[in-house]
Amino acid sequence: MSPMTNYIERLAAKITGIAAAALVLTATASAQQPGGNLQTVANLQTINVRGGIYMIAGDGANVTVQTGSEGVLVINTGVGPLAPALMSEIRKIAKGPIRYIINTSAHADCVSGNEALSKLIPPNRTQPLLIIAQANVLNRLTVPPADNPIPVLPGGLPTDEYELPFKDLHYNGEAVIIYHEPHALTDGDSTVLFRGTDVLSTGEIYDPEGYPYIDLERGGSVEGEIEALDHLLDLAVPEARQEGGTLIIPGHGRISEEADLVEYRDMVVIVKDRVKAYIKKGMTLDQIKASKPTLDYDTQYIAKNSKISGDAFVETIYKSLSKQK
Repeated sequence: MSPMTNYIERLAAKITGIAAAALVLTATASAQQPGGNLQTVANLQTINVRGGIYMIAGDGANVTVQTGSEGVLVINTGVGPLAPALMSEIRKIAKGPIRYIINTSAHADCVSGNEALSKLIPPNRTQPLLIIAQANVLNRLTVPPADNPIPVLPGGLPTDEYELPFKDLHYNGEAVIIYHEPHALTDGDSTVLFRGTDVLSTGEIYDPEGYPYIDLERGGSVEGEIEALDHLLDLAVPEARQEGGTLIIPGHGRISEEADLVEYRDMVVIVKDRVKAYIKKGMTLDQIKASKPTLDYDTQYIAKNSKISGDAFVETIYKSLSKQK
């Protein structure tokens, strides 16, 4: 079983568990006090990043929200059962229409809430909801690998795909630029730059809490991940001593700055170089794992609920480099 297949199965189990717990705790909360709902379970926290940009953190992936006079833009939708809680958080900061959802990849953490959230958005004939994603996201969702599917209902599929290196739009008084990061975690990854506010929403390309889970089945590669991280560093502009400046919303974890991103990129490069050197020595995958190339990083990037172990990350790098031969 591949590391990604194992992760998807664990995510599905987590979603099922969240939904079941939500039903029990919601009923209990409703009986004890007015307004008890799924939000009690979701433990979502909304943080103002800068200006009209917010990060909603909690179970599942981080959600980025841009608000302003024209309405609301949402980046990624988390997991379906948490859609009511997510909508409740959005409505605390903005009452305007939700015009755009941007999916930064075809991974479940990014797309599986599309259908449920879109059902909570009132129809608008003059400005219909658009779900934006790189074209390969739709390709991967409609023709998924047989052993690694991500169930997305028709109402949650992207409706506005782009195939050029980037797609831009002007919304809420600033340029919003969606960059394709080919062959990073998948072949359909995007990162989003809010140019006026100077905020980057990276999707799962950058995760300060865990190793990147590079999906080889969906076109990802370790070299592509490094190229994507380098591009993010090109977009980020620090203030003094690499602090301040561009603020970065990762797929999971804390709001970051360029220095955090440099540290993460360097980790991926160093572990990749170690594995590559071992391959040149003729070592097998098991031998490379036994040498623990990630040992000095494991305390930082492995926690109780980590998606990818050090061994799994090493195996993915090994397979990715082996494909290049």
